[in-house]
Amino acid sequence: MINDTLQSRRYVIAIIMSAVIVVYILRLFTIQVIDTKYKNGADSNAFLKKTLFPPRGLIYDRNHKLLVYNKPAFDIALIMREIHDLDTISFCKALNIDKQFFINRIEEIKDYKKNPSYSSYTPQLFMTQLGIEEIATIQQSMYKYPGFYIQNRTLREYAFPTAAHVLGNIGEVSQSRIDNDDYYKQGDFAGRDGIEYTYEEQLRGEKGVEILLRDAKGRIKGKYENGKDDIAPKAGQNLTLTLDVQLQQLAEKLLTGKVGSVVAIEPSTGEILAMASSPTFDPSILVGRQRSKNYMQLVNDETKPLINRATQAQYSPGSAFKPLQALVFQQMGGITENTMFACNGPESSPVKCTHHHGSPVSLLNAIEQSCNPYFWNAFKTTIEKNGYGKKNEIFRNTYDDWARRVKLFGLGSKFTDSDIYEQARGYIPTQKFYNRVYRGVTGWRAITIRSLAIGQGEVLVTPLQLANVMAAIANQGYYITPHLNKCDSMLKNIHQCGIDKKYFPIVFEGMSGVFEDGTARASRIEGLDMCGKTGTAENSHGKDHSIFVGFAPRDNPKIAIAVIVENAGFGATYAAPIFSLLVEQYIKGKIARTELRDRITNLVTNSNVQER
Repeated sequence: MINDTLQSRRYVIAIIMSAVIVVYILRLFTIQVIDTKYKNGADSNAFLKKTLFPPRGLIYDRNHKLLVYNKPAFDIALIMREIHDLDTISFCKALNIDKQFFINRIEEIKDYKKNPSYSSYTPQLFMTQLGIEEIATIQQSMYKYPGFYIQNRTLREYAFPTAAHVLGNIGEVSQSRIDNDDYYKQGDFAGRDGIEYTYEEQLRGEKGVEILLRDAKGRIKGKYENGKDDIAPKAGQNLTLTLDVQLQQLAEKLLTGKVGSVVAIEPSTGEILAMASSPTFDPSILVGRQRSKNYMQLVNDETKPLINRATQAQYSPGSAFKPLQALVFQQMGGITENTMFACNGPESSPVKCTHHHGSPVSLLNAIEQSCNPYFWNAFKTTIEKNGYGKKNEIFRNTYDDWARRVKLFGLGSKFTDSDIYEQARGYIPTQKFYNRVYRGVTGWRAITIRSLAIGQGEVLVTPLQLANVMAAIANQGYYITPHLNKCDSMLKNIHQCGIDKKYFPIVFEGMSGVFEDGTARASRIEGLDMCGKTGTAENSHGKDHSIFVGFAPRDNPKIAIAVIVENAGFGATYAAPIFSLLVEQYIKGKIARTELRDRITNLVTNSNVQER
């Protein structure tokens, strides 16, 4: 019995001793391996490890014109434990900062909530993105301020004050980005939006390290082992975009004083040739130490220049929707190219026409003259072709078929396989939506949703989507995902629209007639056969939006374009001339109609934009 008790105690003591040994081992492992604080402290006594930032990749347009490059910049870094006997007033004077800024910045660096990676042993950023002129006043006197160091960096520079929404900008990384990517440290910079964000990993390159040896008093004695363990930075990859900077500049110029956007696509490749949004801004103002100030001014600007209207704004397409409708109606068997409907002009009911143009109307004439009653009757005939059935079930299924076919052109959803940053979805109303709005499956019929026939009502599209629809029509039934990186791999992203080729000739003929005898005859280009469609989209907040979509040339199309000018009225007044001038520039290489170009440029639809 006694021996049993002693035996039990021996086991307990052994377990306790084992537990103590394990705790000590774990603690030593944590200190020496996991927690770098002590290692950093030991290393910093002997070495100074300086981060070498790589030059960011350059960005070119499709014709190899340089768009974005780098210029030298500098950071002031510090190691807190090495700062002693600092002449704060002299230091602040050399950097042209006040003492309060210095105090606040030191407090921010030491604040673990704002700077979780803070250690008094490792370099911390005090000031970033100083230019050559700013650094020159302090560079020769850095020896007076122990603990402070200068490190090289680069800033973005822009060859043209254009394409701000496409290119994006660089900003300081957030804590969440640091937590999710080991590459970044506090004070690092990365792409915030646009191409700079989408291709951040390719453009940023790889950091390097320079190891400097200290003496017993902490003074730098030169490179450790002649730089044997240094790691050279690796420059980021260069990027060639699909943009034509000359076309981009013209698009932005033509949108001066207006609110709107332009998207131009090469149909055969899906490459975006121009993507302009107005109002816009010079991308160079979001570079350097003035970035935060300038960014807040843009945020507070009532004209919302930070919004990329080409991809984020959503509109009713109006009559620009009609060429797509003509194809879908034929494919669904609702009409043929020979189908005729009556039109009584503005006296038509329940959908009015904007003008008198003869009756009855064929599909060809309806596209040329943008006849609203024709497309209403074609819509009604198509979605009622199988009848209504019990509780409208047959009708609702036919409607679903129409909506599905429309979405095959890239409407109602984002281009998820694209590299375009920040897209709105647009909207093609669903059966569920109408069931909810009209309180049941029997509460709506063709007459209820007649506005859809002419691109009004609940249909919403982005300018990018409209341009893509034109590219799909130009290709006679398919599109390649619109994109900005000029790489052949995107040519695999082919999307079929489900329309037989036999239905396209009449639509081409009608869209060509828009320039010959139709609503855009004033914008035709002599000797060039183009296809287009005007649109005047209703706007509940003011004057109608001016829309024009199309492609050129008619045979073997090279460019498809969507133009939207907000609160500008008829599509033929503003949007059509902009379309025509862009086509002339791209197809012919120059603008011969300089008087038209200058007149459109000087037209103002929004006085607030003009003042910018």
